[in-house]
Amino acid sequence: MTKVSMTVNGKTVSGDVEGRTLLSGFLRENLNLTGTHVGCDTAQCGACVVHVNGEAVKSCNMLALEADGADVGTIEGQANQDGSLNVIQQAFQDHHGLQCGFCTPGMVMSAAALLKENPRPTEAEVRKYLEGNLCRCTGYHNIVKAIMAASGQDVSSIAAE
Repeated sequence: MTKVSMTVNGKTVSGDVEGRTLLSGFLRENLNLTGTHVGCDTAQCGACVVHVNGEAVKSCNMLALEADGADVGTIEGQANQDGSLNVIQQAFQDHHGLQCGFCTPGMVMSAAALLKENPRPTEAEVRKYLEGNLCRCTGYHNIVKAIMAASGQDVSSIAAE
C-alpha cells in the first residue's frame, strides 16, 4: 500500500492505495464520491471524467498514484457555493440534457472543460469535443443544446431532431 494525497474539490485528502488502484476507484471507494461513474473501465465512455490540475481526464484510465499531489475536481464540486446548480448543471436540467443520468456527470465535467477552453463553441465544436463521451439515451441533441445555452448563446432556434 502507498499513501496518496491530493486536493479534491478544494479539500486536502489522503488514503492508502494499491499501486493498481485507479483514480476512479479511489474517488468512489476511498472518498465515497460516487458521482464519478464508471461505465467501461477502458476509457471509452467518458462517464468517469474528472478534472486533474484543470484538465479533463478519464479517471478510469489514470492511477490514483498519478494524481498524488494533484488538484482534482469531481462532479460533487461543480455546484455553486450555496449548493445550487452551477450554470452547466442548470442548463442540462433546463434543456433536458439527461435521461437516465448515468453519463451526465462525465458530460458536465467535459462541458466545463470545453467552456473553459472555448467559452462560445459552435454546435460542431461541442459535438467534436464530446466524441469521447457516450450517451445511450439522449441522442446528444439536448446535451449539445444545454452546453451551448450554458455558454450564454441563444438556443431558441435550435430545433429538436
